[in-house]
Amino acid sequence: MRVRSASAPAPGNPENEDHVFRYGDLIGVLDGATVPEGFDTGCVHGPAWYVRQLAARIGMAAAERPAAALTGNLAAAILAVRADHGGRCDLDHPGTPSATVCLLRYGGDHLDYLVLCDSPLVLDLGERIEVISDDRLAAAMADLRRQVDSDAELGAEADRATRFRRAVTLQRARMNQTHGYWVAAANPDAALHALTGSCPLTGPDRVRRAALLTDGAARAVERFGLFDWRGLLDLLGSAGPGELIRRVRLAEADDGRRWAGGKRHDDATAVLCEFDESAAPPGPSASAAVAGVGPDGGGR
Repeated sequence: MRVRSASAPAPGNPENEDHVFRYGDLIGVLDGATVPEGFDTGCVHGPAWYVRQLAARIGMAAAERPAAALTGNLAAAILAVRADHGGRCDLDHPGTPSATVCLLRYGGDHLDYLVLCDSPLVLDLGERIEVISDDRLAAAMADLRRQVDSDAELGAEADRATRFRRAVTLQRARMNQTHGYWVAAANPDAALHALTGSCPLTGPDRVRRAALLTDGAARAVERFGLFDWRGLLDLLGSAGPGELIRRVRLAEADDGRRWAGGKRHDDATAVLCEFDESAAPPGPSASAAVAGVGPDGGGR
């Protein structure tokens, strides 16, 4: 498995709330939920702290149980981060720090994956591209926009800020709820609602390439339409993940009329994993600590 990655905060943001890591045969991408201005979280920590802690705890769970299901290790990591708050935070607060999760584990002749919330996994299976995407957040957001638009209490004259605050309040009420969406936060049960599966690394339907993306990088396809998913994989392979982020930034720098709606800028992370069909099964996992993955695929 050859790995290259790049991650960058949104222009003007002091911290990157995305996080990419590699621990042995496990690759992960996390996207912390930005806290809207003026909203409380009940927590003394922020999204950047949360994604770093969760990444470290996922790595520790993988080291202790390398063959365990990804859902079980993620649940254990979420539970461990609860303890990392040190009793100083209200972890039942609807705005408690949270993050999307995209994990890929190399098993020699197969890959295991886990996707929770809107950080997609893109798989090149030769003749077709498969995108593992959790659309429950998008569905919840579309529904709550309809609610806000039809809310008689707001009235037709409600300004944009008032409608936004109402939408955020409704979204928070749907986090980690059966009829809402699921994300890594303080409830370990969220891990059981992730999209999971395995794919072969041998045979005609084997995975050739895989991309782990946060939505800030996936918007190159989903929002800006710069290319299709195969084109995104081709760009990652030929020019590298940093070039994908550069092109996203160029699209974001448009005057805004064409791309109206949503955040103009976002943190962006992209990881490309490439596989050879003849690759030998992995050896024993290294005992090193969790390492970040730099732009060239090495530890940083």
